[in-house]
Amino acid sequence: MSLFQTIPGGERSDSTRPLADRMRPRTLDEYAGQEHLVGPGKPLRTQIERDDPGSLIFWGPPGTGKTTLAKIIARMTKADFLEFSAVLAGIKEIKQVMSDAERAKQYGTRTIVFIDEIHRFNKAQQDAFLPHVEKGNIRLIGATTENPSFEINSALLSRTRVYVLKPLTEEQIVGLLQKALADEERGLGAMKLRASEQVLNKIASYSSGDARSAYNVLELAATLAQQSNGMETGAEITDEIVHDALQKRVLLYDKAGEEHYNLISALHKSVRNSDPDAALYWLGRMLEAGEDPLYIARRVVRMAVEDIGLADPNALSLCMAARDAVDFIGMPEGNLALAQAVVYLSVAPKSNALYTAYGAVLEDVEQTAAEPVPLHLRNAPTALMKGIGYGQGYQYSHGLENKVADMQCLPDNLRDRQYYQPTNEGIERRIRERLDEIKKIRSGQPRSSE
Repeated sequence: MSLFQTIPGGERSDSTRPLADRMRPRTLDEYAGQEHLVGPGKPLRTQIERDDPGSLIFWGPPGTGKTTLAKIIARMTKADFLEFSAVLAGIKEIKQVMSDAERAKQYGTRTIVFIDEIHRFNKAQQDAFLPHVEKGNIRLIGATTENPSFEINSALLSRTRVYVLKPLTEEQIVGLLQKALADEERGLGAMKLRASEQVLNKIASYSSGDARSAYNVLELAATLAQQSNGMETGAEITDEIVHDALQKRVLLYDKAGEEHYNLISALHKSVRNSDPDAALYWLGRMLEAGEDPLYIARRVVRMAVEDIGLADPNALSLCMAARDAVDFIGMPEGNLALAQAVVYLSVAPKSNALYTAYGAVLEDVEQTAAEPVPLHLRNAPTALMKGIGYGQGYQYSHGLENKVADMQCLPDNLRDRQYYQPTNEGIERRIRERLDEIKKIRSGQPRSSE
């Protein structure tokens, strides 16, 4: 079995192929979505129409037309189309097909090498394409659901143009489903099926912008409808049939990929912006897509200390309790503990004063000299240590009336440095008042000579 396939001209239209493959657009005019790239005068369409031989990377979610665009480009530019398997191909196979493409170029034949899931190729495999891309032996088109900035070698990335594909809208997917129901040559038209717009909207809404997923649901629903109608034509695809075909909503999510970070970022920023409804929504998206609840719990604890801090010290305790609840009772019951935590954090007073203070400390630790601990702050358990000044000048605050000594506790090079500056939010208002009180107490005392 070949690791790559050539598509010379047309494709088979037999009914044994999946509906999504049969309905694949053959021209830009048939192509749905991505108007920002392939609409009249848009960058990718212009590049295709000018027969620009540059290499491309298509980055977008599943089912948005990355492979289809590559095949359309091959047809429009009359190029041989070789499709690599990023899972099976190794350096030896890559070098062989590159050699074949170089020979084909000498006879005037152009070759497009399409690599689906190009992010699965390792560095050595990606590097094997570089000289052939530079020489123009091939036109490389890669497709990826992952951020190319992190997954594609910088050398290869600098030699390609990256185009970002967006999920299809529900209206666009409904239009594709309607065409599939009507098309007698490639679609389901011969079955004379009926489906209300409400039913098609349901399929579209559950596909999360993935046209391939929507086609698969429609194809299964069509089979179920025919079976319920005694295999006669003219059956209706009902809401109940679609419910059976869907089983479980398709949620775009990759626990190791960019969408993982996008969703946790949305959750964190919704909490920070005091929006409990948005926070609950993003939490639900992550949990229903299969995210590890303990990962979410760890991030929620981080939110408590980063964005709430001492404005509400109870936030940390509640989030730790939520983590323990998830660990103790498991899922799905534990999802309510996480929901309680994110709502509490959302409505709690916000302060990043502690986060900012610690960041300033780290900056000083890195950029200033590590001066020794002042002698008066050092313990003196031996006579020798007392003799050289350890502990001399130390003031025991509990022995003072106001429990505050006017004693320097930072090194000399950071004398009087103030890191923590509480806000007026929540408990920090009281902390600010207490710090002001401490300053007044110190200002009324003579400074120790240390």
